[in-house]
Amino acid sequence: MELMRNTPETLFPDLANAILHTAAYADVFDYPLTSIEIHRYLIRIRTTREVVEQVLQEGKLLSNTGGYYTLHGRESLVEIRSKRESIADRLWPQAISYGRIIASLPFVRMVAVTGSLAMNNVEGDQDIDYMIVTAPGWLWLARALVLAVSRWAAMRGVHLCPNYMVTERALAFPDQTIYTAHELAQMIPLFGMDVYERICRLNRWKDRFLPNAGGMPPAMPHITGKYHLPGLKSTLETALLLPPGAWLERWEMDRKIRQLGREQGKSLESCFAADYCKGHFHQHGKRTEQALRKRLSELNLEQLV
Repeated sequence: MELMRNTPETLFPDLANAILHTAAYADVFDYPLTSIEIHRYLIRIRTTREVVEQVLQEGKLLSNTGGYYTLHGRESLVEIRSKRESIADRLWPQAISYGRIIASLPFVRMVAVTGSLAMNNVEGDQDIDYMIVTAPGWLWLARALVLAVSRWAAMRGVHLCPNYMVTERALAFPDQTIYTAHELAQMIPLFGMDVYERICRLNRWKDRFLPNAGGMPPAMPHITGKYHLPGLKSTLETALLLPPGAWLERWEMDRKIRQLGREQGKSLESCFAADYCKGHFHQHGKRTEQALRKRLSELNLEQLV
């Protein structure tokens, strides 16, 4: 009787399922992955890159097109990735330039690129997404200044989206989901490395979902260093610390929380308070998880997260 040959899928069934799950998540964003990226964003299983590559090379779990892995039948995503990377290459200098300006504003302590640009997976009409951290007690005044920069950029054809701002009192993320874990793992800090490192320490729950995704994504164009015009920034902060500045912060906070609360509708991913302004009206997290469940069902896989 001929013995059944062991394959990577039979030797590492849990790992094989995790690799498929990881590719399915990336497929939601029309994004093929390299073997390095599959290892970094591997869902739920901590292992080495060598083991992941063994399963990929010897197995038939995914389609390999020029070193990019996709679900079978989705090989056309490789060309899409190339086109989107070209768009991202044009956007990064703008993201860094406007990130420098935002970092120079009073009470801004960290500026990071998030969303599609952080993965170089940008379509032509997409915004540059930022996560911004401010000093406690000054989020809403800082937000007003950031929006002024955004309007100025829009006049020059650059679309900025500072849709997630928190203070240094709110660095622990309450939404512990695969979507939020990816946002953390993909974040590219431009300024405020000390704050970025605190975010990583306070959100180690991410390792439950992405145990191999430590530190920043490799080979990404990030800049760290001093803020632009630090002397002017310090002077403005000192001036705003006087009583009129505190009154202006309270007035702006009350005004905008009322307004944004009316615009929020049924979105459960938006929330506004003294220490955070999360304007995720389009519920990308919920839509992503719904799309992932659909792909997993088509692959006859149970959801791991």
